[in-house]
Amino acid sequence: MAYYAKLIGEKCYLSPINMEDAELWAMWHNDLEVAIYNGHEAYTPIPADKQREMMANLIQYQEHAFNIIDLTTDRPIGYCLVYDISHIDRTAQLSMTIGEKDYWNKGYGYDALNLLLDYAFNLLNLNNIMVRVYSFNERALSCYKKAGFKEFGRRRQARIIGNNIYDMVFMDILASEYKSVYVERFLR
Repeated sequence: MAYYAKLIGEKCYLSPINMEDAELWAMWHNDLEVAIYNGHEAYTPIPADKQREMMANLIQYQEHAFNIIDLTTDRPIGYCLVYDISHIDRTAQLSMTIGEKDYWNKGYGYDALNLLLDYAFNLLNLNNIMVRVYSFNERALSCYKKAGFKEFGRRRQARIIGNNIYDMVFMDILASEYKSVYVERFLR
């Protein structure tokens, strides 16, 4: 399968989504250990044909969606997107999933996040990017903080799993707070 290196990092690159990866995305969405961090654990199981439909909608509505591809193996390991874009206010939201669990805690999420932020701030000319993260997702919270995101609020007790109750954490980053890691190198 062909992937196109739109933005290249140190560990991974971002490639436009490929409809042929629908089965892989469906596998990630149906894996409880992956899905629970996105709040997808209680969704109806998603077959590959429904996943293809959802991916087609991302393309149709011009959401900026990418596969995250391992730089050394060309293996898709997750996906990320910039969505809910307002070009008037220059705001958007960001979402990211590393679906291949053997890539967790190895810096791939941070590398992909920086690629996506460079894309959003320097190529889409956005000014404010927001993320929503559940308070139990310490790995994501740490990654976003490391990239420069700041918490600006919480929706208290917004997530209940069994007898456990968690907050939804709202974080954002401004273009002025972000130091380009990748895109700026092309402008020298």
